[in-house]
Amino acid sequence: MSAAPGHLPGHQPDGPSWEALRHHGDAELVPGGVNFAVNVRGDGPPTWLRERLADRLGDLGRYPTAEDRDAAAAAVAARHGVDPDAVLLLGGASEGFHLLADHAARRGLRAAVVHPSFTEPEVELRRAGVPVHRVILPPPYGLDPALVPEEADLVVVGNPTNPTSVLHARATVAALCRPGRVTVVDEAFCDVVYDESAHTLAGARLPGLVVLRSLTKTWALAGLRVGYAVGDPAVLADLAADRPHWPLGTLQLEAIRACLGPEADGELEAAREQVVAQRRAMVAALESAGITVVVPPEAPFVLVRTPDGADPTAFRAGLARRGIATRRGDTFPGLDATHLRLAVRDGRMVDALVRAWRAEREGDRR
Repeated sequence: MSAAPGHLPGHQPDGPSWEALRHHGDAELVPGGVNFAVNVRGDGPPTWLRERLADRLGDLGRYPTAEDRDAAAAAVAARHGVDPDAVLLLGGASEGFHLLADHAARRGLRAAVVHPSFTEPEVELRRAGVPVHRVILPPPYGLDPALVPEEADLVVVGNPTNPTSVLHARATVAALCRPGRVTVVDEAFCDVVYDESAHTLAGARLPGLVVLRSLTKTWALAGLRVGYAVGDPAVLADLAADRPHWPLGTLQLEAIRACLGPEADGELEAAREQVVAQRRAMVAALESAGITVVVPPEAPFVLVRTPDGADPTAFRAGLARRGIATRRGDTFPGLDATHLRLAVRDGRMVDALVRAWRAEREGDRR
């Protein structure tokens, strides 16, 4: 029988409800509107990737093969310079959080989650009965490893962090790792940050490290659920121990292999340059319109504040009526209703946002 997870010392602040923690940006979408709520790049995968997946449709009458699985794992291993036993293929990074929560419950681990951040890790830990100690970072939301309780033997942090768009230095995150602790780094957006190598821990050989990567955002594969983990082979082996046969299907395995193969390299670099250019232009347009950008963003999304004096919930609803979907911030521990997360979008979409923002701020009810 596994040990009951222990509580960490210290006051835990009030925060979002269980239902609020489970909230995701797709619930904010407006039919026919402009989507700033969901951090998926584009409306669907690029043509070459669609064709790669379509070519495998004829194989769906048989089970996924060991060759497909091994080829996908080899692609991940080659990308990050690790052995295949340091790779775990996942049905999206969210499956990784699910497996890690069960691992924490089996091992009786004491969990600390760094916030503001993606809430799915805390949701999964609570589901598994693991008490969660919240480490709330104050603005400008930079990571300070000293804030994490020494007693924590499972730590979760995002890099870059959703929704603040803050990027932490590689050495700062690495300082969380130590023997006897599982350190989980959510790098769902790290593939499109500027100077990825200076920030990612994917491929680092550190004790207890688990880096989660998602392919659904950059490659617009949210409906297929694809991702992977790289890290400490012993931890990954424990995560995989109780999975069913064929945890990933043929199309998922092909997508991993394709998105980490040589055909994707040039497009990934172009995507990274596009995100950087669009983000720079978007921030300039927002600030010119008097919209407060909370911290300089380094990910494919921007954290902003609603206008001073405006009811933040009503303001967000007003934007939705005008066809602009934004991601509410009050479901993230450490933020409140005045915070909105905006996905990085092209100039035409940003112009539509600015027009709606100005009209709502000025009370134009036409």
